[in-house]
Amino acid sequence: MTRQELFGWCRQQYGTEPDYPWNDNNAVLRHLNSKKWYGVVLEVNGRKLGLDEDGIVDVLNVKCDPIMIGSLRLQDGFFSAYHMNKDAWISILLDRPDLDESIKNLLNLSYELTGNKRKSHSIKK
Repeated sequence: MTRQELFGWCRQQYGTEPDYPWNDNNAVLRHLNSKKWYGVVLEVNGRKLGLDEDGIVDVLNVKCDPIMIGSLRLQDGFFSAYHMNKDAWISILLDRPDLDESIKNLLNLSYELTGNKRKSHSIKK
């Protein structure tokens, strides 16, 4: 999934558009109402991720269940979160068709994890 395919999928799934807060090619995906980030697309030098190539690659950062992060990082195309909390976020290499379904599933999880929390109402006696 390329970054443009990802943005199209998010537009269709969540009704969101990428936001470019740093005036470069790095983009944030935000909830419509809460404006919380559920995804971040970054251009990263492959060497910073531990790849053998020196070129720029696109990664998607998503919030993830901390229990899942360790096993995901053992799989090809998944990395410790780049510039995010490594205990709660994970980076996924884009432009890898074999990861498309994982990306969609993890985006759904991230969207859910970063959504508004319902406040519990206690009854006063």
